[in-house]
Parts: sequence; structure tokens; C-alpha cells
Amino acid sequence: MEDLLAARCQMGMSLAFHIIFACIGIAMPAMMVIADYCYLKTNNQIYQTLSKRWAKGTAIMFAIGAVSGTVLSFELGLLWPKFMDFSGSIIGLPFALEGFAFFTEAIFLGIYLYGRNKVSRSLHFASGVIVAISGALSAVFVVIANAWMNTPVGFRLVNGQLADIDPIAAMFNPNACVQVIHMLIASYASIGFAVAGIHAVMLLKQKDNLFHKAAFNIAMWLGLIMALAEPISGDFLAQAIAHNQPIKLAAMEGQFKTEKGAPLRILGIPDAKSKTTRFAIEIPYALSILAFHDPKAEIQGLESVPESDWPPVLYVHVFFQIMVMCGVTLSLVSLWALWLHFKYHTFTNNKWFLRAVVLTAPLGIIAVEAGWMVTELGRQPWVVYNVIRTAHAITPMKGLLTPFITFTLLYLFLAFIVTWLLYKQVIESPKDIE
Repeated sequence: MEDLLAARCQMGMSLAFHIIFACIGIAMPAMMVIADYCYLKTNNQIYQTLSKRWAKGTAIMFAIGAVSGTVLSFELGLLWPKFMDFSGSIIGLPFALEGFAFFTEAIFLGIYLYGRNKVSRSLHFASGVIVAISGALSAVFVVIANAWMNTPVGFRLVNGQLADIDPIAAMFNPNACVQVIHMLIASYASIGFAVAGIHAVMLLKQKDNLFHKAAFNIAMWLGLIMALAEPISGDFLAQAIAHNQPIKLAAMEGQFKTEKGAPLRILGIPDAKSKTTRFAIEIPYALSILAFHDPKAEIQGLESVPESDWPPVLYVHVFFQIMVMCGVTLSLVSLWALWLHFKYHTFTNNKWFLRAVVLTAPLGIIAVEAGWMVTELGRQPWVVYNVIRTAHAITPMKGLLTPFITFTLLYLFLAFIVTWLLYKQVIESPKDIE
């Protein structure tokens, strides 16, 4: 059990770091392309400078993401060999396509970085668009593989052996579309708000700085649009979980008993011993309505399966509440931004709004981290839902504590390097524009 805990901690730590790099790698190219488009339309030098800065940030995150992604690939093979042996022939296709998207992004990122004055402006812009699309597609294929782990299809088990393997069916598993959309929107929203928060700090110091105004506007618009779209995608994902992973939904909501017209619980602390969720604010019938759009729909409770098949209910519920509260807060700030825009045609002159953006800037990344904890912990004790238990997929190798400490230090070092490089390349205002 100690080796299982060490393997899970190491994989969880690696994913927790990599997902931040991945989100930046998805959203930053999009902002880079938007800035470049504004430059093409207005010929304003500020947007060209901004696109150059964000291009450098994209290159930094591409390199760091490649390192952390390679570590994850090794960990999958070394820590979870039985999982890879079972699933490789089923979900190998999305991983292969992810590699193709990765190399496509690398090629066109090189063209975008070094071909600015060597190719036409339209071709240069097109290369940036391909970088943004390829970066998103890399995430799409990885999330498809994760969605398959939650809703495994595309094969049959005959006497414990795989049969009738269909990689295409596995790629288009029931959770694939909704999980991919939810993750992409979360990436754009979280990084949009994070970048907006950085430039909001600078605007509070230099309210008339045109560079930071341009950067703030692009990041804020991306963040607010996606933050308002995220609850809609979350509703579709919750319905998919209700149909395909009812025990995960029960853990998310602290639902111990199977009941019709189940309430939605806000906050609260699930108690597995008493099988109740204490101190929760309950909204009658709301969970049944959200999950099945029917106030009398039956919600399957944790008690419907053996306790050995329960996820860690307390952690799943708490992380789900954190994700929801962060998302709601970002949505409220987004509505405030829209109100300011329609009333004053700008939201860069309101100091209280800028301060609110600074305070809420980290919430998107916190929501992403909490959401992935819900996704992974909510599937437990299965590595492939209802097919392979996590305890049966681990490597028999001993002494996993040492690599866990080593890779933790590696990621902390990478985080420091990324922070310093981004500060030098992205945050500092160009002297000629100040």
C-alpha cells in the first residue's frame, strides 16, 4: 500500500504541475494570435510588440511542457505498466495523434518566431493560427484518453482477454466530447484571468500604460467569455457523469442514500461513518434537476455499492466545491466586466474592478487543479472505471519515495525558471511604449 500511495502521489504531483503548463500552452497561443490579428487590422505597433512578447511566452511554455510531458510518459510506463499493457492497443491512437499535433505545433511555432520578417504577414499570421490550433488539439487527444478511463468502451473482455478492439469507438467514448470542451474552456478562462490579473497590477501602478491596457483587454475578453461559457459546459458534463459514473456524482455531492428528488448540497462535510453530509446548505430537488432535468429523478447514492468501491468522498466533495466556488466567482467578475463595458465602453479605468481582477486572477488555475482532482479521485478505486483497479495496475517496483522527492524538486525548479522567464519576457512593459 505504501508503494501504491507513493506512485499515486508522484503521478498526481506530475499532473498537477503539467496541467498548469498545458493550460498556458493552450491559451497563450490564442492570445498571441488575437494580438497579431489586431496588429494586422490596425497596424498599431503595440499589438505587434504584444504578439512578440506572448510568442516568447508560448515558446517558453512549449519547452517546459515538453519536459513535463516527457516525464509523465515515462511515469505511465514505469509506474503503471499493467494499465499501459491493457489499454495501449485501445487508446494508443489518441496518444499518437497528440504526438502529431505536438510536432506540428513545434514546426509552425518556429516559423512564427523566426519568420516574422521573412514571410508575408498573412502567412506569418496563418502559422500562428496553426500553433494555437495544434496546442489545443494536443490537449484534446490527451483528454480523450482520460475520458476513456472514465467511460471505457471500444473492446470486450472474453475470459479476461481483450477482444473486438475498436480504437475509433474508444476515442469517441461517451465522456469524450463534454470533457474535452469543459477542459478547453477552463484553460482559456483560467489563463485569460491570470494574464489579466498580471496586467491589472501594472495598470494600478501606471493607469495610462497603453501596452498593459492592450494586454489586459485581450486577456480579459478571453477570460470573461470562457468563464461565462464554463457553467454551461459543466452542466453537460454533470449530466454525462450522472449517466456514466453515478458513484462519482454521489461523491461529488455527498449523496449517500439513493433517493428521488435529491437536493443539491452547497459546502458541507461528508461523514462516511454516519453516512451524512454535515453542515451543508441543501436546495431541494436541485441535484435531480441538474443531473436529469427532472425534479423527481432518482440519484444513485454511495450506499448502492460496497464501501470498498467508494471514492475518497471527503476529498472529492471538497475539491468539487472549491472548483464550483472559483467558477462562480469568475463568472460574477465577468458579468461586472460586461456591465462596465456596456456602460462606459471600457473596464480599464475602474480601480475597484482592476483590484477585483487581481484578487481573482489565481482562481481559474485553482479551479482547474481542483477539477482534475475531482476527475481522478472520483474514479477511484478504478484506474479504468469498473475494469481495472488502481491497486492492480501499479508496478511491483519498490522504493518509490526517492523518485517522488526527486521529481518534486525538479518541478519546483521548473516552476521557478518559468516564473522568472515569463516575468522578463511577458510582464515587463517595453520601454519604447511606456
